[in-house]
Amino acid sequence: MERCGWCGADELYVTYHDTEWGVPERDPRALWEKLMLDGFQAGLAWITILRKREAFRRAFADFAPEIVAEWGEAEVARLLADFGIVRHRGKIEAAIGNARAYLDIEAQQGFAPMLWSYVDGRPVQNRWASLAEVPAETPVSRAMSKDLRRAGFRFCGPTIVYAFMQATGLVNDHLVTCPRHAEVARLA
Repeated sequence: MERCGWCGADELYVTYHDTEWGVPERDPRALWEKLMLDGFQAGLAWITILRKREAFRRAFADFAPEIVAEWGEAEVARLLADFGIVRHRGKIEAAIGNARAYLDIEAQQGFAPMLWSYVDGRPVQNRWASLAEVPAETPVSRAMSKDLRRAGFRFCGPTIVYAFMQATGLVNDHLVTCPRHAEVARLA
C-alpha cells in the first residue's frame, strides 16, 4: 500500500498527510483556522500555506476569532506588510469578516455542529481507487459553501469547502490504496 499521491515526498507534506489530513476535527476553532487557511490557499498550492502555517498563526493571534473579529485597517496594513503570510488584501479582509461570521454562527448554533450537520454528524467514507476519481466539489460542498456565504463568509467557494471537508475529516478521501484510509475510517 502506498500513500495518496498528492503528498509526494516532501517531508512536511508527508507528515501532514500521515497525521492530520482526513482526521475528523470537531473543535470549532481548529475548524475555523483550517477554513481560513484553505481560503488563503485559493490559487496557490497547499504546500505553500502549510509552510507558512506557523507564520499565519502568529499573524492572526493563533486564529482566535474573538480577537481577529475586532481588527480594522491598522491590522490589515500590518498583515499586508508581513512577508511570512500570503499578503492579499481581499483574503486578509475576508478572514477578519469571517471571524465575525464565525462568532455569529458559534453563538447561534455552534460552528462545529453546523458544519458536521452536512454529513449527519459522521464522516463520509469514500472509496476512491485513484486521484482521478476524487471530485473537486460535491453537492454537499456546494450547499455548505452557499450557507457559509449567506452567513457572511468569503473565500469559501465549493472547491475550497470540499478541500476543507477532506482536510478536517468530514469526508475520508484517502485512496483505498493508502494505509491512512482504514486508519481514518476507524476514527469515524
